[in-house]
Parts: sequence; C-alpha cells; structure tokens
Amino acid sequence: MSVVDLDPILRGVSKPARYSGGEWNSIQRDWDDCDSRWALIYPDVYDIGMSNGGLAILYDLLNRCSGSLAERCLATSPDIEASLRASGVPLFSLENRRPLHEFDAIGFSLSYELTYTNVLNMLELGGITVRAEQRADHEPIIFAGGSGALVPEPLAPF
Repeated sequence: MSVVDLDPILRGVSKPARYSGGEWNSIQRDWDDCDSRWALIYPDVYDIGMSNGGLAILYDLLNRCSGSLAERCLATSPDIEASLRASGVPLFSLENRRPLHEFDAIGFSLSYELTYTNVLNMLELGGITVRAEQRADHEPIIFAGGSGALVPEPLAPF
C-alpha cells in the first residue's frame, strides 16, 4: 500500500495535528532503505502518549541503529476512527503514514491496564489479525512492555 493520503481522512476531525506528524525532533527515514521496520505504539490519544518517556527513548534508540526504522502511532479519537472506517483506510504511523500491517514488529507501551481495549482496537484498525493464534506468518510480530504489561495474561490471546 502506498502512503496514506490525509486530506480526505482529516476533514471534520477536531484535532488533525494529532495525526499529521512532522513534529519537532521527529525522525523520518526512507522506508525502502531499512531492513527492519518498527511501529511503536502508545494506546492512548496523542496528547497523553507523546509525554511518555519510554516511547521517546525506544524511538530514538531504534532509529539510531543502521537499517532500522521506528515510527510512532497513537490511539485514535472517535472522530478519526469513524473517518478511517468509513474510508476503509487502516490505522497508520505518523512519520511515513504507513499502515500498521506493513511493519515488521508492533510494540505497545502499556502504562496501565485500561488501555488493553485500545490495543485490540488499534490492531483491528491497523489491518492486523487480533487473535494471535489466527495471525499469519506474514503479519507483524506483536509485543508489549511498560508497567501495564506486568500482568500479561489478559492480553495473552492477542
């Protein structure tokens, strides 16, 4: 799939800057020049997720590695989720606007258990099979960390 076109999706969205990328100190690398592509996800809205230090550290470290690309994605608000579903466009990363299902690995930073349902919604919106046992070999590896992952059993099937 090509890069997601934001214009039709962001019409009517209350805070479009949450989804457009290009922030100060963001890192945009050439998708085709990288051997491993990581999507680092905070399963809450942009305003909360961007203050997460762990996400920022992993983002920087992975982008410093030769041949590695790390991009960010955050949970959607109801208005853009409705727009994505109506247009059939999968959830995408901020930097290269690539659908989540095109990444090699998807990492969730979990700060608390109440975001578990957001994880499932983001997988589904990103075009990734939600249940791990049904996921195909060509789909991204899914992993999670952070204090919200200390009791991983509720997410084990996913």
